[in-house]
Amino acid sequence: MMKSILVLHGPNLNLLGQREPEVYGTTILDQIDLQLEEKGKALSLEVRTYQSNSEGALIDALQDARDWASGVIFNPGGYTHTSVALRDAVAAIQLPVIEVHLSNVYARESFRHQSLLSPVCLGKITGFGWRSYLLALQALAMILD
Repeated sequence: MMKSILVLHGPNLNLLGQREPEVYGTTILDQIDLQLEEKGKALSLEVRTYQSNSEGALIDALQDARDWASGVIFNPGGYTHTSVALRDAVAAIQLPVIEVHLSNVYARESFRHQSLLSPVCLGKITGFGWRSYLLALQALAMILD
């Protein structure tokens, strides 16, 4: 049976390609999702993607994933540094979660260096642009194998 992965995109990621391209690149979210689906097929993984600007919707998606996903790739965006609720949701679902960021958060403003989610995630990939997602998918494939 093919394993399923939830790729969860947080706030403002729907604006990729338009928002601060010097930081986040020019690749749009639909292109990232397509790359993930193609890479997933090559790894025998079903990839389902979801984006929301709403903290509650992201929590709902994480909780729903308990019923069907084998793992989660999560770019929490600006919620990384502020959301105890998302941190608690990640801890509660008991799935392997890899935190992903397009930019190198450690080369940016100091407030971006702190992640409330990292302590409850399996790992964190940051700074490789849209390729951060593909690296996370490859890591999950190896972990789930």
